[in-house]
Amino acid sequence: MPEEITTLLTFFGGTGDLAKRKLYPSTYNLFKKGFLQEHFAIVGTARQDMTNDEFREVVRTSIADFTEDKANAEAFIEHFYYIQQDITDQAGYADMLALNNKLDAQYDLKGNRIFYMSVAPRFFGTVAQCLNSEGLITKNGEFNRLMIEKPFGSSYETAEKLQNELSEAFDENQIYRIDHYLGKEMVQNIAAVRFGNPLFDAAWNKDYIENIQVTLSEVLGVEERAGYYDTAGALRDMIQNHTMQVIGWLAMEKPASFNDKEIRAAKNAAFNSLKIYNSAEEVAENFVRGQYGESADGSQKKYLDEMDVPADSQNNTFVAGKLQFDMPRWEGVPFYIRSGKRLAAKSTRVDVVFKKGLNIFGGDVSLANPVLSILIDPKGGIEFKINAKDIKSAFDTRTIDLAWQVSDEDKAVTPEPYERMIHDAMNGDGSNFADWNGVGTAWRFVDAIQTAWDATKEQFPNYVSGSMGPAASDELLAKDDNEWIFKG
Repeated sequence: MPEEITTLLTFFGGTGDLAKRKLYPSTYNLFKKGFLQEHFAIVGTARQDMTNDEFREVVRTSIADFTEDKANAEAFIEHFYYIQQDITDQAGYADMLALNNKLDAQYDLKGNRIFYMSVAPRFFGTVAQCLNSEGLITKNGEFNRLMIEKPFGSSYETAEKLQNELSEAFDENQIYRIDHYLGKEMVQNIAAVRFGNPLFDAAWNKDYIENIQVTLSEVLGVEERAGYYDTAGALRDMIQNHTMQVIGWLAMEKPASFNDKEIRAAKNAAFNSLKIYNSAEEVAENFVRGQYGESADGSQKKYLDEMDVPADSQNNTFVAGKLQFDMPRWEGVPFYIRSGKRLAAKSTRVDVVFKKGLNIFGGDVSLANPVLSILIDPKGGIEFKINAKDIKSAFDTRTIDLAWQVSDEDKAVTPEPYERMIHDAMNGDGSNFADWNGVGTAWRFVDAIQTAWDATKEQFPNYVSGSMGPAASDELLAKDDNEWIFKG
């Protein structure tokens, strides 16, 4: 049995979709595994008028698919409590304080509190400041922590304003900014593969790597999200957060030790060396934007015909770009990134393209670039494409794949990202959360690109639904005599 975690966990937005789909099942998994036992309580809060029993029924329904043991499920549900609250009303926090103090005594929670904000981002600062001003942050507890969903701002200016609001109530080491990609099993495998194998650890630099590619491709279109998506686009929706956080694991220096403080320091050394493209010419040279059109067979409509999308929208549904890091490890090594909707295949993956070896075999023998691929979604795995001898009688080479895939058995017992991240926050492990320096750098980077794009008008649509994006995406790599490894 693992060591019990003692805490009071409060979910703001406790009746919302995320809470029901992800947060309550994830917390129940922690209970089943023994991380939560007797000394915990969970409070849900929202504007909806609801009794404790009605709230517990919401929880019961949300975990129904995971309750093989009904008695065990009921023991878990008994730890849930509900409080109706307008989170913008400062006076309303008195009732929450009274409930928290009561539960602290009832379950001997030692003043340990985690506040999870599953609410609209515009309320993050208000809630944090009210928690502080109304005394809900304990002074006698081992920890008080704040978990925040993305998006963290919509630009550097708004993100900095939010950061300042949070900093008035919480220290940086108490703030856990969630990017659920960092909770994915195969994203976490980047560190294991890179630092756990001397072969890759020694070769993870400009001397051996030609380029690194990160792809986050989707087959779906905007669906019913146009109200949000048309103001964000792929650049803000996928590049600023998910893509940049994956890049952090790839570009970081080797940490002095594998703890959250050293990991963040190593990532920040890389983020602080990221070249920001501050001119329109630099953006045009290094980044490509796209917007999907109809599919070749006409079955998929173009973005401009989607519901609630303005007919003259200049929003990007595809982004490809080249990142450069001004640090000795990565001098001259491009990091290529791309993300888009209505592409040929759904895939999240990393492709590390190594340099070709010295050809000692003669002019008729060709060598390919060895490629290490870390497959994140939809099926996890690792592939290593290397040169080997062909079966022909004359000496020649061919590429072969050394491949491993996550088994169904492994997948069945792998923690979901939200389960892992709630557990990490309970343990005070910030390794897989974004810190302000990384978030701020990512916003400065994408803001500069968006500013350049806002100043010019692109001829959209410029790629066919079901393709891998505009031709300019391939041309971006071709300028460096490179090509995308994943073809869709």
